[in-house]
Amino acid sequence: MSEKNPIRVFAAHLFEENVDYLRLFEYLESRDRFFYLNTSNPEGMPDGGGAEAIKEELRKQIAPAEIVIVPVATFDRNPDLVRFQMDVAQAAKKPLLAIRSFGGTVVIHKEILDRVDDLVEWNDRVITDAIRRLARNEDTAQWEVIEFDPTDL
Repeated sequence: MSEKNPIRVFAAHLFEENVDYLRLFEYLESRDRFFYLNTSNPEGMPDGGGAEAIKEELRKQIAPAEIVIVPVATFDRNPDLVRFQMDVAQAAKKPLLAIRSFGGTVVIHKEILDRVDDLVEWNDRVITDAIRRLARNEDTAQWEVIEFDPTDL
């Protein structure tokens, strides 16, 4: 992954930029040396054509993505539309990454648990590591460093 070869991500949406959608990209932007291209376009709601036009627009947005990210709270707001996005991703053999509800207040449906490749918390490092691992098979092998003053022992 580099600036010239960013990871292409699609975030499940309901054709609006909700809080979780915006938070996801704030978290991705906050990581140094994490380069991505957002293939989702919540503002791309078709003007006509009904449900089939909406599905076709979602297929176009998901097609170039290497990974599909599903904020769990989005599923509760419109299960059918998010389920369709998950179906498209799985039909194209794209990995699915779910992110728990911010603050952990939403029960995670068994369907999501059964279908996703990984489920992570709202933590910028954890999210970007999962994206790298699932989309590109990159192992980041990061370690937590705990600093302490030995004189305090």
